[in-house]
Amino acid sequence: MQAEQSLKIFLLAGVKTRPSAFHALEQALIHNLHQKGITSDIELLFPYGDAERSLMRQLYEVRADLSRRVKLAGYGGRKVWESISPYHEVPKLLLIGHSGGGVAAYQIARKLHEDQLPINAKVVQIGSPKTRIIPQLKERVGYIHSIDDRGKVKDPISRLGSWGGWSSFTSKVPLPHWDSQKYAPGFIEGIHTIGGHADYFRQSDQYSDEHRACNLDKTMTSLDTYLKEWL
Repeated sequence: MQAEQSLKIFLLAGVKTRPSAFHALEQALIHNLHQKGITSDIELLFPYGDAERSLMRQLYEVRADLSRRVKLAGYGGRKVWESISPYHEVPKLLLIGHSGGGVAAYQIARKLHEDQLPINAKVVQIGSPKTRIIPQLKERVGYIHSIDDRGKVKDPISRLGSWGGWSSFTSKVPLPHWDSQKYAPGFIEGIHTIGGHADYFRQSDQYSDEHRACNLDKTMTSLDTYLKEWL
């Protein structure tokens, strides 16, 4: 009989988020992983502060973390590193960040990579600003965002930031050209949700479609697709 696995998960919140916003996701993760024979240990972190902290200060820090020119960027990652660092020797670590929390989640994965820590980490960014992903971590980052009926980006936060970069000279393209997907994550999926940016984890009838599939169901299905081979 195969021994039951365990998985450490950190949920990273965006700006002005209350703990209750992640309750449904946490319960769904516990149930879903249990069905796969995996015991989950889930912890919620606030890289930019909780709902009581100044909104302007939180927004400033997220914006700085998206900038390539700010030397002190990395506010979110630094603030939660003390909570995450004790787990750098676990076999697998899953970082799920909503909104600005997805930016901080990537910073943690990058620090693990740059410090050459022996950990198999995956990042899931949900409704997050676009963060440039270094090539070495491309396949370790998944991106889920809301789309409308026509497949267009619906979540305004997902329009922020950029994955773009200038390409190198090639024989086919004689001049450098801008590649909007150069630093994109390896997995990107749009899901048709009801409501707005804060509603990815809603599960009531109000947030369910004609097939009775709620936003949380769609988010979990996308998570399953991305993590299927890794778990």
